[in-house]
Amino acid sequence: MSFAPLTNDTFLRACRRQATDYTPLWLMRQAGRYLPEYKATRARAGSFMGLATNVDYATEVTLQPLERFPLDAAILFSDILTVPDAMGLGLSFAEGEGPRFAKVVRDEAAVAELAVPDMDKLRYVFDAVTSIRRALDGRVPLIGFSGSPWTLACYMVEGKGSDDYRLVKSLMYARPDLMHRILAINADSVAAYLNAQIDAGAQAVMVFDSWGGVLADGAFQEFSLAYTKRVLSQLKREHNGFRIPHIVFPKGGGIWLDEIADSGCDVV
Repeated sequence: MSFAPLTNDTFLRACRRQATDYTPLWLMRQAGRYLPEYKATRARAGSFMGLATNVDYATEVTLQPLERFPLDAAILFSDILTVPDAMGLGLSFAEGEGPRFAKVVRDEAAVAELAVPDMDKLRYVFDAVTSIRRALDGRVPLIGFSGSPWTLACYMVEGKGSDDYRLVKSLMYARPDLMHRILAINADSVAAYLNAQIDAGAQAVMVFDSWGGVLADGAFQEFSLAYTKRVLSQLKREHNGFRIPHIVFPKGGGIWLDEIADSGCDVV
């Protein structure tokens, strides 16, 4: 498929460590609850997942921040938990409560059922990527993303967000073999997911390690960073002759900055 040429490639140039006239600006989560127009679109969609799984709505809310602010990139509107949802864990969002899974992964039987999902179950994401690229018409590049293997595992084991991640840490220390199996499947799933986003039109991809910072030194390298590296090692470096930058965001990971910078990513 072909798309309009970029008229503003400042963000991609910065990712590739090329000279830019100014520092490009973008936000982690551009489309969100702070925008009244986002709230209006979400109300029409009926639910968060109704918004994320509808190509037209996802395109609309991705572009909304660009109408207000001179941002140098657009970020796919989706959620980090689409991959475990496609694994059959049953993702839902209650208003004001955040994500929940109907099924949790805490024992051998549940881990044995896990597999890299059929990417066709995530077709709505890839269709949204292509739709957004077309709607952008070359204004700015599009960033795709996924949760990291560790961050996905936190939600899969806990079943929802947590203040202390006690259940996932308990499993990690009591049964590291099970945790490594979960993380390996997650890493291969995330790599396939991001590569499919690249094929659909994403011009840079980002791994959100939102909960890497809850781990102790040593555990971070073994259970988080090692699997982020496994993702990065499988990602496409180029698509249609263009270099695809790989970005990692390890929240709370500042003390491991040098190791993260050596992980194989282009941008931290």
